[in-house]
Amino acid sequence: MPVNTTNKPDYLSLDAPEFGQRVEIVDGVYWLRMPLPFLLGHINVWMLRNDDNSVSIVDTGLNTDDTQSHWRALIGNTVLREVIATHLHPDHIGSAGWLCDTYDAPLIMSRVDYLMCRVLVSDTGKTAPEEGVDFYRSAGFDEAAIERYKAMFGGFGTMVSTLPVSFRRLRDGDTLHAAGRDWRIIITGGHCPEHASLYCEAERLFISGDQILPTISSNVSVWPTEPEADPLGDWLDACERLKRELHPDTLVMPSHGKPFHGVTDRLQALLDEHHQGLAKLRTHCIEPRRVVDTFEVLFKGRISEGNLIMATGEAQAHLNYLIHRHQIESTLTDGVAWYRTVG
Repeated sequence: MPVNTTNKPDYLSLDAPEFGQRVEIVDGVYWLRMPLPFLLGHINVWMLRNDDNSVSIVDTGLNTDDTQSHWRALIGNTVLREVIATHLHPDHIGSAGWLCDTYDAPLIMSRVDYLMCRVLVSDTGKTAPEEGVDFYRSAGFDEAAIERYKAMFGGFGTMVSTLPVSFRRLRDGDTLHAAGRDWRIIITGGHCPEHASLYCEAERLFISGDQILPTISSNVSVWPTEPEADPLGDWLDACERLKRELHPDTLVMPSHGKPFHGVTDRLQALLDEHHQGLAKLRTHCIEPRRVVDTFEVLFKGRISEGNLIMATGEAQAHLNYLIHRHQIESTLTDGVAWYRTVG
Protein backbone atom coordinates (compact mmCIF):
# COMPACT_ATOMS: atom_id res chain seq x y z
CA MET A 1 0.00 0.00 0.00
CA PRO A 2 1.86 3.13 -1.16
CA VAL A 3 2.27 5.65 1.65
CA ASN A 4 3.66 9.15 1.11
CA THR A 5 6.72 10.01 3.16
CA THR A 6 8.16 13.39 4.08
CA ASN A 7 11.78 13.08 2.98
CA LYS A 8 12.73 14.98 -0.20
CA PRO A 9 15.12 13.15 -2.52
CA ASP A 10 17.57 15.12 -4.65
CA TYR A 11 16.00 14.69 -8.08
CA LEU A 12 17.85 14.98 -11.37
CA SER A 13 17.05 18.26 -13.11
CA LEU A 14 15.48 16.52 -16.09
CA ASP A 15 11.92 16.61 -17.33
CA ALA A 16 10.25 13.23 -17.41
CA PRO A 17 9.92 11.83 -20.94
CA GLU A 18 6.54 11.81 -22.63
CA PHE A 19 5.10 8.36 -23.26
CA GLY A 20 6.90 6.88 -26.24
CA GLN A 21 9.88 9.23 -25.89
CA ARG A 22 13.23 8.75 -24.18
CA VAL A 23 15.69 10.86 -22.19
CA GLU A 24 19.39 9.96 -21.86
CA ILE A 25 20.38 9.82 -18.19
CA VAL A 26 24.05 9.00 -18.72
CA ASP A 27 25.82 7.79 -21.85
CA GLY A 28 23.88 4.84 -23.25
CA VAL A 29 21.23 4.71 -20.49
CA TYR A 30 17.79 6.01 -21.46
CA TRP A 31 14.75 6.77 -19.31
CA LEU A 32 11.38 5.86 -20.87
CA ARG A 33 7.87 5.83 -19.43
CA MET A 34 4.85 3.67 -20.25
CA PRO A 35 1.24 4.50 -19.30
CA LEU A 36 -0.63 2.71 -16.51
CA PRO A 37 -4.44 2.85 -16.22
CA PHE A 38 -4.43 3.21 -12.43
CA LEU A 39 -3.32 5.55 -9.66
CA LEU A 40 0.42 5.67 -10.32
CA GLY A 41 -0.20 6.65 -13.94
CA HIS A 42 3.14 5.46 -15.33
CA ILE A 43 6.02 3.06 -14.99
CA ASN A 44 9.62 3.96 -15.76
CA VAL A 45 11.42 1.50 -18.02
CA TRP A 46 15.00 1.65 -19.19
CA MET A 47 16.75 1.20 -22.54
CA LEU A 48 20.46 0.38 -22.52
CA ARG A 49 22.43 0.97 -25.75
CA ASN A 50 25.09 -1.69 -26.12
CA ASP A 51 28.54 -1.49 -27.71
CA ASP A 52 27.28 -3.26 -30.87
CA ASN A 53 24.38 -0.76 -31.16
CA SER A 54 21.83 -3.34 -30.05
CA VAL A 55 19.68 -2.43 -27.08
CA SER A 56 18.68 -4.15 -23.86
CA ILE A 57 15.55 -3.09 -21.99
CA VAL A 58 14.74 -3.30 -18.31
CA ASP A 59 11.01 -3.76 -17.58
CA THR A 60 8.26 -3.43 -20.15
CA GLY A 61 4.95 -1.92 -19.05
CA LEU A 62 1.58 -3.66 -19.27
CA ASN A 63 0.31 -5.90 -22.06
CA THR A 64 -1.62 -3.14 -23.87
CA ASP A 65 -1.82 -1.87 -27.44
CA ASP A 66 -0.57 1.56 -26.35
CA THR A 67 2.51 0.14 -24.65
CA GLN A 68 3.37 -2.06 -27.59
CA SER A 69 2.90 0.81 -30.04
CA HIS A 70 5.37 2.89 -28.00
CA TRP A 71 7.87 0.02 -28.04
CA ARG A 72 7.62 -0.35 -31.82
CA ALA A 73 8.44 3.33 -32.26
CA LEU A 74 11.29 3.29 -29.73
CA ILE A 75 12.98 0.11 -30.93
CA GLY A 76 12.42 0.65 -34.64
CA ASN A 77 14.88 -1.42 -36.66
CA THR A 78 17.36 -1.74 -33.79
CA VAL A 79 18.29 -5.23 -32.63
CA LEU A 80 16.75 -6.01 -29.23
CA ARG A 81 19.39 -8.11 -27.49
CA GLU A 82 17.45 -9.03 -24.35
CA VAL A 83 14.45 -8.22 -22.18
CA ILE A 84 15.32 -7.93 -18.48
CA ALA A 85 12.48 -8.02 -15.95
CA THR A 86 13.15 -6.84 -12.42
CA HIS A 87 10.19 -8.85 -11.13
CA LEU A 88 6.88 -10.54 -11.84
CA HIS A 89 4.33 -7.72 -11.46
CA PRO A 90 2.31 -6.96 -14.62
CA ASP A 91 3.51 -3.37 -15.04
CA HIS A 92 7.07 -4.71 -15.16
CA ILE A 93 6.60 -7.88 -17.20
CA GLY A 94 3.29 -7.38 -19.00
CA SER A 95 4.72 -6.86 -22.51
CA ALA A 96 7.80 -9.05 -21.99
CA GLY A 97 6.44 -12.07 -23.83
CA TRP A 98 5.28 -9.92 -26.74
CA LEU A 99 8.69 -8.22 -26.97
CA CYS A 100 10.58 -11.51 -26.82
CA ASP A 101 8.39 -13.02 -29.54
CA THR A 102 8.31 -9.94 -31.80
CA TYR A 103 12.04 -9.23 -31.66
CA ASP A 104 13.36 -12.77 -31.08
CA ALA A 105 15.00 -11.78 -27.81
CA PRO A 106 15.52 -13.81 -24.61
CA LEU A 107 13.81 -13.06 -21.32
CA ILE A 108 16.16 -12.59 -18.37
CA MET A 109 14.89 -12.57 -14.77
CA SER A 110 15.04 -14.39 -11.45
CA ARG A 111 13.85 -17.98 -11.34
CA VAL A 112 11.19 -17.77 -8.63
CA ASP A 113 9.57 -14.67 -10.14
CA TYR A 114 9.48 -16.28 -13.58
CA LEU A 115 7.82 -19.40 -12.23
CA MET A 116 5.47 -17.48 -9.93
CA CYS A 117 4.37 -15.28 -12.83
CA ARG A 118 3.47 -18.33 -14.90
CA VAL A 119 1.49 -19.77 -11.97
CA LEU A 120 -0.48 -16.54 -11.50
CA VAL A 121 -1.22 -16.26 -15.21
CA SER A 122 -2.61 -19.81 -15.11
CA ASP A 123 -5.33 -18.61 -12.71
CA THR A 124 -6.98 -16.59 -15.48
CA GLY A 125 -10.56 -17.68 -15.95
CA LYS A 126 -10.65 -19.83 -12.82
CA THR A 127 -12.99 -19.49 -9.88
CA ALA A 128 -11.59 -17.94 -6.71
CA PRO A 129 -10.40 -20.74 -4.39
CA GLU A 130 -11.98 -21.35 -1.00
CA GLU A 131 -8.58 -20.76 0.61
CA GLY A 132 -8.65 -17.22 -0.75
CA VAL A 133 -12.20 -16.64 0.44
CA ASP A 134 -11.26 -17.93 3.91
CA PHE A 135 -8.15 -15.71 3.97
CA TYR A 136 -10.08 -12.51 3.31
CA ARG A 137 -13.00 -13.50 5.53
CA SER A 138 -10.54 -14.08 8.38
CA ALA A 139 -9.19 -10.56 7.75
CA GLY A 140 -12.67 -9.13 8.40
CA PHE A 141 -14.14 -8.76 4.89
CA ASP A 142 -17.91 -8.51 4.73
CA GLU A 143 -19.84 -10.44 2.08
CA ALA A 144 -19.78 -7.55 -0.41
CA ALA A 145 -15.98 -7.39 -0.20
CA ILE A 146 -15.75 -11.18 -0.57
CA GLU A 147 -17.83 -10.98 -3.75
CA ARG A 148 -15.55 -8.26 -5.13
CA TYR A 149 -12.53 -10.47 -4.45
CA LYS A 150 -14.19 -13.34 -6.30
CA ALA A 151 -14.95 -11.09 -9.27
CA MET A 152 -11.35 -9.80 -9.40
CA PHE A 153 -9.70 -13.20 -9.09
CA GLY A 154 -7.61 -14.19 -12.10
CA GLY A 155 -7.21 -10.64 -13.39
CA PHE A 156 -3.40 -10.85 -13.23
CA GLY A 157 -3.17 -12.82 -16.44
CA THR A 158 -5.21 -10.33 -18.44
CA MET A 159 -2.35 -7.82 -18.08
CA VAL A 160 0.52 -10.15 -19.07
CA SER A 161 1.34 -11.40 -22.57
CA THR A 162 2.26 -15.08 -22.87
CA LEU A 163 5.73 -15.57 -21.40
CA PRO A 164 8.44 -17.47 -23.27
CA VAL A 165 8.63 -21.12 -22.26
CA SER A 166 12.32 -20.65 -21.44
CA PHE A 167 14.32 -17.86 -19.83
CA ARG A 168 17.82 -16.97 -18.60
CA ARG A 169 18.11 -16.87 -14.85
CA LEU A 170 19.44 -13.95 -12.82
CA ARG A 171 21.13 -14.91 -9.55
CA ASP A 172 22.26 -12.68 -6.72
CA GLY A 173 25.79 -11.52 -7.47
CA ASP A 174 25.64 -12.21 -11.21
CA THR A 175 27.22 -9.66 -13.56
CA LEU A 176 25.26 -8.47 -16.57
CA HIS A 177 27.09 -6.42 -19.22
CA ALA A 178 24.97 -3.78 -20.96
CA ALA A 179 25.41 -0.17 -22.13
CA GLY A 180 29.19 -0.69 -21.95
CA ARG A 181 29.03 -1.32 -18.21
CA ASP A 182 29.06 -4.18 -15.76
CA TRP A 183 25.92 -4.34 -13.61
CA ARG A 184 25.86 -6.47 -10.47
CA ILE A 185 22.55 -8.18 -9.86
CA ILE A 186 21.13 -7.73 -6.37
CA ILE A 187 18.27 -10.09 -5.50
CA THR A 188 15.99 -9.03 -2.66
CA GLY A 189 12.71 -10.26 -1.19
CA GLY A 190 9.62 -8.70 0.31
CA HIS A 191 7.93 -6.84 -2.54
CA CYS A 192 8.06 -10.08 -4.51
CA PRO A 193 9.93 -13.38 -4.02
CA GLU A 194 13.12 -12.52 -5.97
CA HIS A 195 13.33 -8.90 -7.07
CA ALA A 196 16.37 -8.22 -9.29
CA SER A 197 17.98 -4.76 -9.22
CA LEU A 198 20.98 -3.71 -11.35
CA TYR A 199 23.94 -1.91 -9.75
CA CYS A 200 26.84 -0.39 -11.69
CA GLU A 201 29.20 0.20 -8.81
CA ALA A 202 31.90 1.83 -10.97
CA GLU A 203 29.59 4.69 -11.94
CA ARG A 204 27.22 4.51 -8.93
CA LEU A 205 24.10 3.78 -10.98
CA PHE A 206 21.24 1.68 -9.58
CA ILE A 207 18.22 0.51 -11.58
CA SER A 208 16.07 -0.14 -8.55
CA GLY A 209 12.79 -1.50 -9.94
CA ASP A 210 10.29 -1.26 -7.10
CA GLN A 211 12.85 -1.91 -4.37
CA ILE A 212 13.56 1.79 -3.74
CA LEU A 213 11.02 4.46 -4.75
CA PRO A 214 11.45 8.19 -4.04
CA THR A 215 8.07 9.17 -2.55
CA ILE A 216 6.11 6.00 -1.78
CA SER A 217 6.87 2.73 -0.07
CA SER A 218 6.76 -0.47 -2.09
CA ASN A 219 3.76 -2.66 -1.44
CA VAL A 220 4.80 -5.54 0.83
CA SER A 221 1.92 -7.97 1.14
CA VAL A 222 0.85 -11.38 2.36
CA TRP A 223 -1.34 -13.30 -0.10
CA PRO A 224 -3.66 -16.30 0.31
CA THR A 225 -1.08 -18.58 -1.34
CA GLU A 226 1.21 -18.26 1.71
CA PRO A 227 -0.84 -16.82 4.58
CA GLU A 228 1.89 -17.22 7.23
CA ALA A 229 4.68 -15.60 5.17
CA ASP A 230 6.92 -12.84 6.54
CA PRO A 231 7.61 -10.62 3.51
CA LEU A 232 8.07 -7.51 5.64
CA GLY A 233 10.98 -9.17 7.42
CA ASP A 234 12.53 -9.93 4.04
CA TRP A 235 11.95 -6.37 2.83
CA LEU A 236 13.41 -4.69 5.91
CA ASP A 237 16.46 -6.97 5.65
CA ALA A 238 16.79 -5.90 2.00
CA CYS A 239 16.71 -2.20 2.94
CA GLU A 240 19.42 -2.75 5.57
CA ARG A 241 21.52 -4.66 3.05
CA LEU A 242 21.23 -1.92 0.42
CA LYS A 243 22.22 0.71 2.98
CA ARG A 244 25.47 -1.22 3.40
CA GLU A 245 26.15 -2.02 -0.26
CA LEU A 246 25.11 1.09 -2.22
CA HIS A 247 27.46 4.07 -2.27
CA PRO A 248 25.77 7.12 -0.67
CA ASP A 249 26.20 9.07 -3.94
CA THR A 250 24.42 6.44 -6.04
CA LEU A 251 21.94 7.64 -8.67
CA VAL A 252 18.74 5.66 -8.16
CA MET A 253 16.63 4.99 -11.26
CA PRO A 254 13.28 3.84 -9.85
CA SER A 255 10.23 2.35 -11.53
CA HIS A 256 7.95 5.16 -10.36
CA GLY A 257 8.86 8.80 -9.83
CA LYS A 258 12.02 10.58 -10.98
CA PRO A 259 15.68 9.47 -10.76
CA PHE A 260 17.29 10.78 -7.59
CA HIS A 261 20.31 10.95 -5.31
CA GLY A 262 20.16 10.43 -1.56
CA VAL A 263 19.75 6.66 -1.41
CA THR A 264 21.03 6.22 2.15
CA ASP A 265 18.60 8.78 3.58
CA ARG A 266 15.75 7.33 1.52
CA LEU A 267 16.40 3.80 2.75
CA GLN A 268 16.56 4.99 6.35
CA ALA A 269 13.28 6.87 5.91
CA LEU A 270 11.63 3.70 4.61
CA LEU A 271 12.97 1.67 7.52
CA ASP A 272 11.85 4.30 10.05
CA GLU A 273 8.38 4.51 8.52
CA HIS A 274 7.77 0.79 8.80
CA HIS A 275 9.22 0.43 12.29
CA GLN A 276 7.02 3.31 13.44
CA GLY A 277 4.03 1.54 11.91
CA LEU A 278 4.93 -1.66 13.74
CA ALA A 279 5.20 0.20 17.05
CA LYS A 280 1.78 1.82 16.51
CA LEU A 281 0.35 -1.57 15.62
CA ARG A 282 1.56 -3.14 18.85
CA THR A 283 -0.12 -0.37 20.83
CA HIS A 284 -3.29 -0.59 18.75
CA CYS A 285 -3.56 -4.34 19.32
CA ILE A 286 -3.54 -4.14 23.10
CA GLU A 287 -7.23 -4.65 22.45
CA PRO A 288 -7.99 -7.48 19.98
CA ARG A 289 -8.25 -6.28 16.36
CA ARG A 290 -9.06 -7.76 12.97
CA VAL A 291 -6.80 -7.04 10.00
CA VAL A 292 -9.28 -4.46 8.66
CA ASP A 293 -9.23 -2.70 12.06
CA THR A 294 -5.52 -1.90 11.69
CA PHE A 295 -5.77 0.31 8.59
CA GLU A 296 -6.23 3.48 10.61
CA VAL A 297 -2.79 3.20 12.22
CA LEU A 298 -0.88 1.95 9.16
CA PHE A 299 -2.18 4.08 6.28
CA LYS A 300 -2.70 7.78 5.86
CA GLY A 301 -4.83 7.52 2.75
CA ARG A 302 -8.42 6.38 2.39
CA ILE A 303 -9.02 2.67 1.94
CA SER A 304 -11.55 2.05 -0.82
CA GLU A 305 -12.80 -0.83 -2.94
CA GLY A 306 -9.93 -0.15 -5.33
CA ASN A 307 -7.11 -0.59 -2.81
CA LEU A 308 -8.70 -2.84 -0.18
CA ILE A 309 -6.88 -6.00 -1.33
CA MET A 310 -3.47 -4.29 -1.27
CA ALA A 311 -4.14 -2.65 2.09
CA THR A 312 -5.20 -5.99 3.56
CA GLY A 313 -2.08 -7.73 2.26
CA GLU A 314 0.20 -5.05 3.67
CA ALA A 315 -1.56 -4.94 7.05
CA GLN A 316 -1.31 -8.73 7.24
CA ALA A 317 2.42 -8.45 6.46
CA HIS A 318 2.90 -6.13 9.45
CA LEU A 319 0.90 -8.43 11.72
CA ASN A 320 2.79 -11.51 10.51
CA TYR A 321 6.10 -9.73 11.13
CA LEU A 322 5.11 -9.24 14.78
CA ILE A 323 3.75 -12.79 15.08
CA HIS A 324 7.03 -14.24 13.81
CA ARG A 325 8.81 -12.24 16.52
CA HIS A 326 6.35 -13.32 19.25
CA GLN A 327 5.08 -9.77 19.83
CA ILE A 328 1.48 -10.43 18.71
CA GLU A 329 -0.68 -13.53 18.81
CA SER A 330 -3.80 -14.44 16.87
CA THR A 331 -7.00 -16.28 17.74
CA LEU A 332 -9.52 -17.56 15.19
CA THR A 333 -13.17 -17.09 16.21
CA ASP A 334 -15.96 -18.09 13.82
CA GLY A 335 -13.56 -17.83 10.89
CA VAL A 336 -12.29 -14.36 11.82
CA ALA A 337 -8.73 -13.79 13.09
CA TRP A 338 -8.24 -11.49 16.07
CA TYR A 339 -4.77 -10.12 16.87
CA ARG A 340 -3.60 -9.10 20.29
CA THR A 341 -0.29 -7.81 21.61
CA VAL A 342 1.69 -10.24 23.75
CA GLY A 343 2.79 -8.91 27.12
